[in-house]
Amino acid sequence: QVQLVESGGGLVQAGGSLRLSCAASGRTFSSYAMGWFRQAPGKEREFVASITQTGVSTRYAESVKGRFTIARINAKNTVYLQMNSLKVEDTAVYYCAAGRSGATMTYNYDTWGQGTQVTVSS
Repeated sequence: QVQLVESGGGLVQAGGSLRLSCAASGRTFSSYAMGWFRQAPGKEREFVASITQTGVSTRYAESVKGRFTIARINAKNTVYLQMNSLKVEDTAVYYCAAGRSGATMTYNYDTWGQGTQVTVSS
């Protein structure tokens, strides 16, 4: 099983960019599909993006499609989320998660990081 640590969150103005990183421990990172989710105050955790084990296939929530890009480097045990054209409504705690498929539901993922806060100001 892997352990996940997110980084890269912070405060940014609307229209700006951030890149989140999720570093995984262990030797089995490449066997996991990876996902990014987010949770805003008072809301349920929602799917943002996912990527399969080899990185060939990716999926995005409609709300971030065209603005966010998920990528992974298996040799570095790291998955990234590049976020461009950020909006105030992107403000949330962002979590990375490891699972067996690049699905969109939280129950498809076994292991979660602690989260990193992203705040977008107007």
